[in-house]
Amino acid sequence: MKTSQRAQVDPFVVMDVMEAARRAEEGGRHIIHMEVGQPATGAPKVARDRLAAAMEEGPLGYTVALGLPELRAGIARLYADWYGVDLDPARVVVTSGSSAAFLLAFTALFDTGARVGLGAPGYPSYRQILKALALTPVEIQAAKGNRLQPAPQDLPADLDGLIVASPGNPSGTMLDRDALTALIDACAARDVAFVSDEIYHGIHYENRAVSALEITDDVYVINSFSKYFSMTGWRIGWMVVPPDHVRTIERLAQNMFICAPHAAQIAALGALDAHDELQGHLATYTENRRLMLEGLAEAGFVDLAPPDGAFYIYADVSAFTDDSRAFAARILDEAGVAVTPGLDFDLERGHHTLRFSYARSSEDIREGIRRLKAFMTQL
Repeated sequence: MKTSQRAQVDPFVVMDVMEAARRAEEGGRHIIHMEVGQPATGAPKVARDRLAAAMEEGPLGYTVALGLPELRAGIARLYADWYGVDLDPARVVVTSGSSAAFLLAFTALFDTGARVGLGAPGYPSYRQILKALALTPVEIQAAKGNRLQPAPQDLPADLDGLIVASPGNPSGTMLDRDALTALIDACAARDVAFVSDEIYHGIHYENRAVSALEITDDVYVINSFSKYFSMTGWRIGWMVVPPDHVRTIERLAQNMFICAPHAAQIAALGALDAHDELQGHLATYTENRRLMLEGLAEAGFVDLAPPDGAFYIYADVSAFTDDSRAFAARILDEAGVAVTPGLDFDLERGHHTLRFSYARSSEDIREGIRRLKAFMTQL
């Protein structure tokens, strides 16, 4: 049986690294995981307790396609608390993780063949989802001088859309208000749809992240409970869309997903009240960031952009290799540390870069740094 051309997407390299690390652990080795962008912590206690109580009250069935009204209202309040934005809950769409939000957004905004820009380095699944929907991803090489974020002068003339992530993956760098405004204004002037990926909001260090909704309502904003709320496996996210797009998204969501998982929606409601526990996670990431910046520099990884948010450090390793995948495999084999080669994030320059995640415990980070220093000393 034949498969479609749309199905010919590239593998997610980090998943291959995870599998190699799993095999090493199966063989009895202790691996430090710096490859995966997943908090080491689980869902907040208040989230788990809320779901347990709901399960005792009765069966959990379908919800309406846009999500539980109480959850949509809670998410809207988050925008008031975090950004001072007065958001109508009717514009909030609860999704099966941010991945479903991207599918809905790209389907709603773009016709077959549309050209959608994405910064490189950037999250690889943007590119693959666009290809699977018969859309054309256009990689925009972001400059080191702009801290690996796209700028208006980088945009090609013939785009139909642009997706931007701040904080970014793999870089952790952020766009300040002026830079984000400049990109949004440049897109508006050309009638280019703007999609803002804000899934790492809440995980920032010196300055807070700026939401595109602070600047305009004429954007799609995508977020998730996976990162700051520590609920990766629950597959629960959300999207904010312009008022006149709500019904379009609702029809698509009804047919493509019916609804996000009811159980995950209830847990997410609880997570919105877990401020103290979640700020404890942020304190761990803050300490891990310090350990990584100091430790990587001591190990010899000095060409990097210090992250403003998220829990990644993206390093240029061209001084050591022109094959980041082989270099990452060697680090795993010889040092017992799993890291991600940059091939996932930048097709052109990823052969010379690695991403280090510091989402694990500080104890793991200290041990990982110790192993990396020993490995680099032997080079």
